[in-house]
This record gives sequence, C-alpha cells and structure tokens, in this order.
Amino acid sequence: MRSDDARSLLHTAVPTAAVGAIAAIVSGVVVGGKGAVGAVVATLVVILFMGIGSVVLQRTARSMPHLFQMMGLVLYTTQILLLFVFVAVFRDTTLFHPKAFAITLVAATLAWIGAQTRAHMKAKILYVEPEASKGGKGEKPENTGSSS
Repeated sequence: MRSDDARSLLHTAVPTAAVGAIAAIVSGVVVGGKGAVGAVVATLVVILFMGIGSVVLQRTARSMPHLFQMMGLVLYTTQILLLFVFVAVFRDTTLFHPKAFAITLVAATLAWIGAQTRAHMKAKILYVEPEASKGGKGEKPENTGSSS
C-alpha cells in the first residue's frame, strides 16, 4: 500500500472511530452497557468493511484502471447490502442493544463516507502523469502539433 493510500485510509478511519466512540458513550449512558457494546461492534464492522473496500478499490485502480468506476459502484452497493444483512441478522440478539447497533452503524457509515469525500477533495492527485524529458536539461521538447 502506498503512503498516500495509507494516509487516505487513516483520514477516513480516525473520524469514523471518533463517531463510534461518541456513539458508544451516548449509548452507554442512555441504554447501558449493552448499548455501548452494540455501538463498538457497529463501529468495528463499519471500519472493517469500508477499510477492506478501500484497499480493494485502490488495488483495482492500480491494476485495472478501466474497471475503477464500475468496481467502485459494485463495491459500495455490496457494502451497503452487507451492512443491511448485519442489521437483519443481529436484530434480535441479546449480546448487545440492537437499536444502538443499528443507529451507530448508520452514523459510522455516514461518517466514513463524509471523511472519505473530504480526504479525496483535499488530496493532491495528479490527473496527468508528468513525463521526464528524454534528452536532458538543454533540449527543447518535440513539437507534436501540426506543421502548417
């Protein structure tokens, strides 16, 4: 993983973890210990799913750039569907408070998407790869325009 990819991942995971910590505190105060556990589990699920998705998307962008947009759409749709599956599976659990889990899952997902958007907007991404000059310092670049 390149350093700018790791930095982007860090800039999205940290705000998501902060939102999860706030949700755990609020859930712990409002619902009790099971609410705090539900919020922590939801935060970990979001960071895990979205983090794996980001890594897969970054590798796809490097190896198959022509599939990047399609892969992004498929990946985000799959992630949202898996999060819905998690909510449905743990709807009647006694391990933690399901409503605290579901609300934190939504809040952490929105925090991840917002932080990812912000990180992408602030990143200095080159749109064109600069090409090193072929001859050295003193030579002029070739004229590739029309000769007329």
